Amino acid sequence: MSERPVRVRFAPSPTGPLHIGGVRTALYNYLFAKQNGGKFLLRIEDTDQKRFVPGAEEYINQSLAWLGMSPDEGVKEGGEYGPYKQSERMDQYAAYAEQLVQNGNAYYAFDTPEELDEMRAKLEANSMSAKYDSTSRMSMKNSLTLSEDEVKERLKRGDKYIIRIKLQRNEEIRFHDEIRGWIVFNSSQLDDKVLLKEDGLPTYHLANIVDDHLMEITHVIRGEEWLPSAPLHVILYSYLGWESTMPKFAHLPLILKPDGKGKLSKRDGDRLGFPVFPLEWKSTEGEISSGYRESGYMPEAVVNMLAMLGWHPTDNQELFTMNELINAFSLEKVSKSGAKFDMDKAKWYNHHYLMKASSSQLRNMVDHQISEVHLSRGEHYLLQVLEILKEKVSFAGDILPLGQYFFDVPETYDENVKRKKWKDEIPMHITNYVDGLLSEHKSKASEMEEYLQTYADDQRLSKGILMQPLRWVVSGQAGGPPIFQMLELIGLEEIRRRVDIAKEKF
Repeated sequence: MSERPVRVRFAPSPTGPLHIGGVRTALYNYLFAKQNGGKFLLRIEDTDQKRFVPGAEEYINQSLAWLGMSPDEGVKEGGEYGPYKQSERMDQYAAYAEQLVQNGNAYYAFDTPEELDEMRAKLEANSMSAKYDSTSRMSMKNSLTLSEDEVKERLKRGDKYIIRIKLQRNEEIRFHDEIRGWIVFNSSQLDDKVLLKEDGLPTYHLANIVDDHLMEITHVIRGEEWLPSAPLHVILYSYLGWESTMPKFAHLPLILKPDGKGKLSKRDGDRLGFPVFPLEWKSTEGEISSGYRESGYMPEAVVNMLAMLGWHPTDNQELFTMNELINAFSLEKVSKSGAKFDMDKAKWYNHHYLMKASSSQLRNMVDHQISEVHLSRGEHYLLQVLEILKEKVSFAGDILPLGQYFFDVPETYDENVKRKKWKDEIPMHITNYVDGLLSEHKSKASEMEEYLQTYADDQRLSKGILMQPLRWVVSGQAGGPPIFQMLELIGLEEIRRRVDIAKEKF
């Protein structure tokens, strides 16, 4: 562990909606920071203005807020290490690129696109890797092959150029990954990446390293897709003289599709019917992509589900509050291999947190579904319905459609119950049972259950013969919440009315 105060960053690009893989990266950064009494930063990496999508930055902020991961520092929050948007830091990157040129670790390259294409074609024709590297650069137009005077003249007259890093040939690059252990690359596997583009703007690699250094980031926790870039970043820290403050790296495993191989994608979500974004997203073309929030997931469930996709606690515990995750999380327990997304498990988590939700919380979740009929018997009755039915669903939005019979006579009746359970003598027994409840004023669930047992014993019947038909004539369904709780809530007079309607129909 670094002796410096822990500072981590989540650094997405505002190029569209935030994938849940990115959300998990943010979550692991957040948990690590909070566990170590550190700071969690949100930095917007928008150097690639061609891919910038309006609304994406606000979407990122709203997603983190919904999930309870508010940054300590960021564009909205401010902080002493700002600005936290790369497009507002553009005046500082070129100086570091020039510094690398002056100390011999980078160079100016004046090659035209046509010359680059020609070079790559020649290399491919000779079965060589088409890279601009320590070998091929010596046949190109750059400050390593041109005379010093010609370079000065080109710069003076404003010739277009880029700045590339100058990698040594056949150099071993080693660094320790907090999840994967020691990682070894050879510089021959890499090419001389562009650090500064023709327009004077930095590439991701340069801006990323400079910002992490200036913001005093202690740990870089990111997805494994960035692992191939890590050697270049390690070299840049060395070339810039920042080795002593280089952050520790941790590369997270991918979230994999539920079936087959490969990274979870939006297409998988569309194909299998689940969201891959935290919030609903509407593209500039008008295409709407579903979000976990709009699909009925609770933020606590999404956080718990994502935490378990790649991280394994020391015991078999599966359910964690955010505070419990903060206390239990460790990078050492993060897996090296990818984690398959399980949509059934995601629903399981949501059901768990739905069961813990209060009736008033449920009321807020279904507010957009409530009509006059749902309020016809008052607010308290509605809250009781939500409470009694929540154990039967995975999403709050399914409660009112499932329990419409609490508010009105059933429109349809389960045909299987009618065919298998509705015998000739059943209507008489149900009528007699309900009449007895009314005459003796037995309106509580416990009283109703006790009276049914008494009635069945008197008639020498099994209580079970009457229970499903009784539920059926009241709700139209074969199953549901505990029957006597349901009957108590609906009330004796309404039960009697529905029994009469069912007798007429069947």
